[in-house]
Amino acid sequence: MDYCLLLPFTLGISLLWPCFMATEISQTEEVKHPVDSHLRVKRGWMWNQFFVPEEMNKTNYHIGQLRSDLDNGNNSFQYKLLGAGAGSIFVIDERTGDIFAVQKLDREERSLYTLRAQVIDGTTGRAVEPESEFVIRVSDINDNEPKFLDEPYEAIVPEMSPEGTLVIQVTANDADDPSSGNNARLLYSLLQGQPYFSIEPTTGIIRTSSKMDRELQDEYWVIIQAKDMLGQPGGLSGTTSVLIKLSDVNDNKPIFKESFYRLTVSEAAPTGTSIGKIMAYDNDIGENAEMDYSIEDDSQTFDIITNNETQEGIVILKKKVDFEHQNDYRIRANVKNRHVDKQLLKYHVEASSTLIKVQVEDEDEPPVFLLPYYLFEVFEGRPHGSFVGTVSATDPDQRSSPISYSMTRSKMFNIDDNGTIITTNALDREISAWYNLSITATEKYNVQQISAVPVYVQVLNINDHAPEFSEYYDTYVCENADPGQVIQTISAVDRDESIEDHHFYFNLSVEDTKNSSFIIIDNQDNTAVILTNRTGFSLKEEPVFYISVLIADNGSPSLTSTNTLTIHVCDCDDYGSTQTCRNKDRMLSMGFRTEVVLAILISIMLIFGFIFLILGLKQRRKQTLFPAKSEDFGENIFRYDDEGGGEEDTEAFDVVELRSSALMRERKVQKTATEEIRRLYRQSLQVGPDSAIFRKFILEKLEEANTDPCAPPFDSLQTYAFEGTGSLAGSLSSLGSAASDQEEYYDYLNELGPRFKRLACMFGSATQSYN
Repeated sequence: MDYCLLLPFTLGISLLWPCFMATEISQTEEVKHPVDSHLRVKRGWMWNQFFVPEEMNKTNYHIGQLRSDLDNGNNSFQYKLLGAGAGSIFVIDERTGDIFAVQKLDREERSLYTLRAQVIDGTTGRAVEPESEFVIRVSDINDNEPKFLDEPYEAIVPEMSPEGTLVIQVTANDADDPSSGNNARLLYSLLQGQPYFSIEPTTGIIRTSSKMDRELQDEYWVIIQAKDMLGQPGGLSGTTSVLIKLSDVNDNKPIFKESFYRLTVSEAAPTGTSIGKIMAYDNDIGENAEMDYSIEDDSQTFDIITNNETQEGIVILKKKVDFEHQNDYRIRANVKNRHVDKQLLKYHVEASSTLIKVQVEDEDEPPVFLLPYYLFEVFEGRPHGSFVGTVSATDPDQRSSPISYSMTRSKMFNIDDNGTIITTNALDREISAWYNLSITATEKYNVQQISAVPVYVQVLNINDHAPEFSEYYDTYVCENADPGQVIQTISAVDRDESIEDHHFYFNLSVEDTKNSSFIIIDNQDNTAVILTNRTGFSLKEEPVFYISVLIADNGSPSLTSTNTLTIHVCDCDDYGSTQTCRNKDRMLSMGFRTEVVLAILISIMLIFGFIFLILGLKQRRKQTLFPAKSEDFGENIFRYDDEGGGEEDTEAFDVVELRSSALMRERKVQKTATEEIRRLYRQSLQVGPDSAIFRKFILEKLEEANTDPCAPPFDSLQTYAFEGTGSLAGSLSSLGSAASDQEEYYDYLNELGPRFKRLACMFGSATQSYN
């Protein structure tokens, strides 16, 4: 089947285009189009297709016509349109085969529609020919403006960058068909940002066009335009903004805003004290603004350190200052950046500097001694009040306060207000050769200002001690000793200190030299030997010899001492050894020591035994201090519930027997003091009856207690019951029965029944005991 497509051309003439037939069109051929003036097609086969311009506002836009070669015009054929968009976007006139677009088409949404056509015989309902496929293409028009892809744009470039430095590249996109004329061909231009920046028209690369200083302006807003149709009039355009920030470079040096600083420091301030701050300013930021401070000429008194957080310079005291020595200082401080690149050194040729004046404030300082310590020498044996030395302290302040001196914890020295040290006791080098003193100086105008200095006193030696034996000598001589036999070697010591080496001289006294049985030979090396001067010694006749040895020193003046050497005669063994005698003496001494130790141990045991005995007695007294109520307290009170015999039993108790029962009284520990007894006595006088009889009774009982030999040797509380004598009927108590002359017998109580059995036992036995 052959179909023809009737395409309307611009001249209004209809041309029957052969449908479903491939036509080869050369590269130079032009195909007329209802919208475009011409259509350039590459070499190849172009199948049957329709072209529809996009965004066409006309309703039922006629695209073309399908017509079968078999259609003879009798309207018996029906044309059907099948495929995507058929019936909704594209419709066909079933009788004529005309194709219409009923909706506006957008090439950017869909640029190609593939449809199928079918011819049906209306009388039979059968297809005249098989289905045939054709294409409807949507041709492009410039209906999309360029859009930038990566908005928002932001770029950073170092300040002072040279001209032509790359900043950033921006890119826009046009949704139109790039193969359809210049609809999608863009050109870039700069709407805002001159004269600092420029842009390449075809690539969108932004570059610097001049040097910029961040300290003047640190960021720029640049507006870029992208326009299609190569920027020709009528083309569409889009714009974007680019924020360009300048990064800092170290092109500024720190500068002091103040050319002069005035600071103060107290002379009492310790080393390391912060006395003030100075500040330099740098227009750069971050690491480029970090700075270091220094002092010219390397001051020995002050220093400057940098606070890394605030970039301030802190002036500190490097060495203590003295107002009286120097009351003000002038120093010059410099500042420079810590990090500077080599290419930027030209901006940091000369460092900024400032002058600092430091004023020293006067403080009330303690006295100052002329020396850090004092060393004095004094000879031993000097009398009380001897001069030792003088210390001196002054007030460093301008008012120059008078100074008083004192000495702490010394019994051998004293100091006056002039600082003169004297002795208060005689000094003995052999007891103490050195004295360490502490002298305190106090300002009289301000006693809170105190300082101290150590004073060392050396006691010099004088020859005041004679030499003596270096040890105790236990010397023995055999009975059969020969003349000239060495029996002992002696040496001497001297407690005095000598500038030269000690030298001692040994001799016997004049009496021993004439009559002695021994002689002495000086070895000239501070030792001497004792020799026998005769033959034979008798243990029975002369068991012990005492010789006087004179020892002289080489001091000035020389001193001599007499030392007694005891020589025992010994019954030596066959070999002439005195060791047996020495052992005997050692055993005797050990035996004596053993006896002494045993005696001491026995004494200690006796002492501890006596102590334990006393403690046991005291413990026993404590246990019997408060006996139970059932125990007797001397005068016993018996409690019973039996009915008595009335007036007839008034003589039942022998009061004398009761009073004589003091021997049965147990000792009780004194509980209260004498003052408590007297206080209770006074209270008893106050609360008792105002009767002379009662007072007499109390005094008698008190006297009886004081004179009782059986009473304990401490104060005790005595309690008595006194009924008085005012009743005419007499007392019902039987305590006074001892005063009756007649003796009463209580055997009849046994006849009164079992209720009086207890009374019969009590009074019956008491009467028998009394008789």
